[in-house]
Amino acid sequence: MAKYKFVHKPIYKDMNDWPISQMGKNRKKYVKELEEMVFERIKARKGDRIGRLLAQTIYKERIRVKEEPWKVDPKDDPVFWRKLQKRLAEEIDLDNQDAIDENDCILKEIIHRYSEEIIGSFRNKTFRFARKFLTVVFNRLLNTAANRNIQRVYGTKHKLHDRMRAYGEIEKLRTLFPKGNIVIVPTHFSNLDSVLIGYVLDSILGLPAFSYGAGLNLYNSGFAARYMNYLGAYRVDRRKKNIVYLETLKALSSLLNQKGVNNIFFPGGTRSRSGSIEDQLKLGLLGSIIDAQRELLKQGSDRKVIIVPVTLSYHFVLEAKHLIYQHLKKTGKENFLLPSKKDDSKKKKRIMKFLWEFFSDTSEIIISIGRPMDALGNFVDDNAVSYDRFGKEVNIRDYFEKDGIVSTDKQRESVYTKQLAERIVRRFHKENIVLTSHLTAFAAYNILKRKHANLDLFALMRIPTEDINFPIDMVVDVVAQLQSRLVEMEENKDIILAEDVKKAPLAVIQDGVVKVGKFHIKKPLAINKKGALYSRDFALLYYYHNRMQGYELEKHVDWEGIFAKYADIHDYS
Repeated sequence: MAKYKFVHKPIYKDMNDWPISQMGKNRKKYVKELEEMVFERIKARKGDRIGRLLAQTIYKERIRVKEEPWKVDPKDDPVFWRKLQKRLAEEIDLDNQDAIDENDCILKEIIHRYSEEIIGSFRNKTFRFARKFLTVVFNRLLNTAANRNIQRVYGTKHKLHDRMRAYGEIEKLRTLFPKGNIVIVPTHFSNLDSVLIGYVLDSILGLPAFSYGAGLNLYNSGFAARYMNYLGAYRVDRRKKNIVYLETLKALSSLLNQKGVNNIFFPGGTRSRSGSIEDQLKLGLLGSIIDAQRELLKQGSDRKVIIVPVTLSYHFVLEAKHLIYQHLKKTGKENFLLPSKKDDSKKKKRIMKFLWEFFSDTSEIIISIGRPMDALGNFVDDNAVSYDRFGKEVNIRDYFEKDGIVSTDKQRESVYTKQLAERIVRRFHKENIVLTSHLTAFAAYNILKRKHANLDLFALMRIPTEDINFPIDMVVDVVAQLQSRLVEMEENKDIILAEDVKKAPLAVIQDGVVKVGKFHIKKPLAINKKGALYSRDFALLYYYHNRMQGYELEKHVDWEGIFAKYADIHDYS
């Protein structure tokens, strides 16, 4: 394989010095520490209610085993939980202390099972192979797709880093890496996010590998499981909703931060179904950041947990159709008629088509590296010194002390967690990079919405698509007014515009239409032979429009003037 090339020089010369490499070498120790941490926390929280907790856990797990079995599940799952239920029933007849001891024993067995399942490993050899393999695959796809010529599969004319671009606080992040424990918190739109973010952090930013959460369902494939097991991923099973499992997952996040293992987790918890930037984050995992910072302070360490918001921007999303249908079904219930499901056997072909279009000469993935913050949401400088919103230096130890001693205060820390979530959401929106596809879809959908102001979202979805066309001049006028507001917002550092978004409105529209429609069979936007803009899939148009939601941009368009100007035009086809 060709020699691997970095854009930025790697921070560590020797991969063995990576924090995650140390975790891989000491996995048994991590499992033991995690088990002890979870057991102590649950005993402290539940006390004499352990029996009830165990009964609830075992009951939920037996239902999961029966109703939602997966190929990746342990073969002894049914037997394991059945035996525990029997032991729990027999425990009722024991004397009080014997019952307590037996409950503790059962709890430790469950925690051990979960810990072994969740904690992954890391092998330098596997990571090196994955790095080179992805580079070869991506480069060949790039040069083939960009030239639309299978003969170019071995060419190197087009550079991979022209398609994967990182902007923002790159140098600050690299500078901070040895001074704190870095937690990357990205927006989440696609199952490919983890792979693409990891590749960019490694190949472009020159950072060591990060630990990250991966859905346990991805391990149903033997090939995927074999490699993901050794790439630092910890496994997350979203079927398991019991307290013991969730506490184990949360404690692992805290443990990794205390041990200096840098990690990535999606604070939204899952992919954005609507296509909008997350505005509601999962407080459980964010709370583990506060927990880890407190424990580091208790240990006398001045090391900080540093949070880096990352915003991903795609022109089109692999799962967009599936995701928006889920969103519409959830929000609309009986008002939205979900189309019949198609055979999933073509999933691999869809992924290859996505990659083909992604690596063509008309698309890219853009990653915006946000301003690093401490665990309380204060910005930090290159030396990891924290400053509040007024620019005053702060000592985060003061936030965790009571009577001069670092202490645990769950009520106080829940406030810190909510504050951190609010700061991350704010940074997601401010460091969002607007693409031409986002702006064009936003303009077109708002024209449709205001043209049929008497219809709600689900009624709009039922309009025959062949009946809706917009004169291109009308869209140009709307885009021009939106651009004026966006430029103003960028000057105030409230958003970031891709260079193509700053071009003339017609050029923006033409570029956006081409890029947003590359992957989808039914185009969310296209231009017909008469120069009119139309959509053949309103659900997809709504999905891509949602990326610009939350900025109140529509309020800065003179809709009355726009529709008055085009009032005499009824048919644009």
